[in-house]
Amino acid sequence: MLGFTLIGRTAAEVRRAVGAAKSRDPAARDVGWLEILAAWPGVHALLAHRVAYALNEAGVPVLPRLIAMVARSVTGIEIHPAAKIGNGFFIDHGMGVVIGETAEIGDDVTMYQGVTLGGTGFATGKRHPTVQDNVTIGSGAKMLGPITIGHGAKIGANSVVIHDVPPNSTVVGNPGHPVRVEGRRPEGPDTDWIHLPDPVADAIKGLSSRITALETASEDSRDGWPQPRPVAAGDGISDGRANPALGPNPAGG
Repeated sequence: MLGFTLIGRTAAEVRRAVGAAKSRDPAARDVGWLEILAAWPGVHALLAHRVAYALNEAGVPVLPRLIAMVARSVTGIEIHPAAKIGNGFFIDHGMGVVIGETAEIGDDVTMYQGVTLGGTGFATGKRHPTVQDNVTIGSGAKMLGPITIGHGAKIGANSVVIHDVPPNSTVVGNPGHPVRVEGRRPEGPDTDWIHLPDPVADAIKGLSSRITALETASEDSRDGWPQPRPVAAGDGISDGRANPALGPNPAGG
């Protein structure tokens, strides 16, 4: 009975992993489930982690870390055997992904290559991020420390996040800034990464516009100043007496 239960759980996990790849990777839409199972590194890494996590929870020594090491060598994705990962997790491409020991990932999370869920310093205990459900994390993003990424949040590519992220928000920049994406509901993995707002760039543009306005106002006010009287030829500048404005001739006479 235990064997049938284990086979059923394994089949269900494989079905969920392949289903997540087909629904969230455009390259997998027209690909059969067997090809995804054989050739998608994100699926390989997740299934290997399920085994390593179960063994780690059962207190089996050495073997969980060996499985994680082999999976990292084959896929380029490093997941600590103790990391907690929910259902429907999908890693697209995957090379360079690192998920630390105390990281927690909710359901239906999508992650791209180069993402790090890392710790800060040498503290023990909870030191890695908690990612809630329906979060999308862009390529190269770094989330550091025991922070919480709220439900439905989106983390822009190459962002560095060191503070909690509110639910249903989008974070960009280094350090990460929460911003709003107008006209788009922050839900699902189909974020338009190219057109995410950049609050730092917006602030610089505002300062540049202000400087331009001040320069224009300065030029306009200068146009109203009285102009000096031009000196005509023969005004007697050389002797100092014909032009009283020049004062007496220092040479006398």
